[in-house]
Amino acid sequence: MKTILFIVKTVFLAASFSGGLAYAQSSSIVDLDYVKAAQQRGVILWDVRSTKNYLDGHIPGAINIGEIGATLRDPNREDYIDIADINAIFNKAGLDINKEIIVYGSRGNPYAYFGLFTINYFGGKEAKVFHDGIDGWADANLTIEKAPSTLAAVNVKLVPQENLVVSNEQMRKLFNDQSVQVIDARTVNEFKGNDVRAIRGGHIPGAISIPYEQNWKDPATGSKLAKREVKTNSGMALKSSEDLKALYSKLDPNKETVVYCQSGVRAAETAVVLQNLGYKKVKIYDSSWLGWASHLASPVADETYLNVGLLNSRIAAMQSKINELEAELKASKK
Repeated sequence: MKTILFIVKTVFLAASFSGGLAYAQSSSIVDLDYVKAAQQRGVILWDVRSTKNYLDGHIPGAINIGEIGATLRDPNREDYIDIADINAIFNKAGLDINKEIIVYGSRGNPYAYFGLFTINYFGGKEAKVFHDGIDGWADANLTIEKAPSTLAAVNVKLVPQENLVVSNEQMRKLFNDQSVQVIDARTVNEFKGNDVRAIRGGHIPGAISIPYEQNWKDPATGSKLAKREVKTNSGMALKSSEDLKALYSKLDPNKETVVYCQSGVRAAETAVVLQNLGYKKVKIYDSSWLGWASHLASPVADETYLNVGLLNSRIAAMQSKINELEAELKASKK
């Protein structure tokens, strides 16, 4: 995937109500009422979840091309697959980037925002995201459809907006520019180099750590769900406009702002939130940590290295344990 400068109309979130968010119609983040009205108008709805989840239940009329990360990105490089292949997938699915498209997944899923970025990177200008996604739709007891929906094929040429791309080389010049503010949207452990997901761990010098989950009402919802401390993902709803402004209060909305994460997906949510708060010069460094860490000449703060030997030994030990458990399970069935 190319590094993306995400361009949408600069808009502001409307005032919050009842602890939630109200969205202006021109916002690139839309609420349930907007989606219901858009559905009646025949707006394209794109469900970016896996085909299985989509068939388990989706917003009526929504289309699906499979889990967006697996369908449009190379699994190793985490970059876009060949543009011609993406073009063919979009055209076959009827994803006309020249029309209004509302992208959604599950509540808080950053891949919905990645879908929004994808449309804009290839020339679209009317894409929007429904943050609460299928969960918000289901919570309102609205009709859930299981049969797949299809659109007529289109013939639209996707044209990457190369002038919107910030390359690795450009990032290496930007990171220490005092006129640029850099946000690291990864977890705190990734930022500190305790969680190494590339050749090196750590962060870009000067970057400000604001994990993308901080945009949620309860940033700990993911871990709480894993521990079964909560029953729903309602905590993944966006914070109120005022709380989001407070979260980013130390940043200058008039400065050029670059957001990165591991491969650009989590950064997408933060970038959209900032733009909806009025930040006018928001960019995504989409090669992100994978691109930065793999270039050994790039400086790293809190630098750590991936111990491949230790990793391999742990994987071997885990596989051995799995083999033992499988053997025990097999024996218990006899």
